[in-house]
Formats: sequence, structure tokens, C-alpha cells
Amino acid sequence: MRPMFLGEVEQAPPRGAYAGPIQAMQGAGIPVPQIMHLFAYKPDRTDHLSAFTQGVMRGPSPLSPGMRELIAAFVSRRNDCPF
Repeated sequence: MRPMFLGEVEQAPPRGAYAGPIQAMQGAGIPVPQIMHLFAYKPDRTDHLSAFTQGVMRGPSPLSPGMRELIAAFVSRRNDCPF
């Protein structure tokens, strides 16, 4: 994965709910999605966005979570953004 434009965000010690998953991924040699670095950089400012995203992707809906993930992956690809 290419480095972020904001290296300070990617290199900062992770905090909040994303700290554990980031450290586990780094320990296992798995590339960490850049959005996770952003959410862990200032969790007091991103926790609401994380909760919103989980609600949209996993909350009640006529679409299954798998279908929502498929739509998100399609849109990401159309925007040249790896999902």
C-alpha cells in the first residue's frame, strides 16, 4: 500500500478503538488500511463517523450487509479507490 499524504497520521501511535486492530495487523505483517490510521489518529473526532458507518453498513436495511459491501466495493472501484 502506498504511504499516506499525511505521514504524521500514519506514523502516529494508534489510539482509541482502532489501536488494537492496527497493532495486531502490524504485528502480523498485514497492511493497515489508511482509513484506520485516520480514525486512530484523533478518535475523539472520528468515533461518530465510525458509528455512522457501522450503522449504515450493518444496521437494519432491506439490503443485506453483503449487498451493501458489494455496492461500496463497486463505488470505490469506480472512484479508483482500493476497497
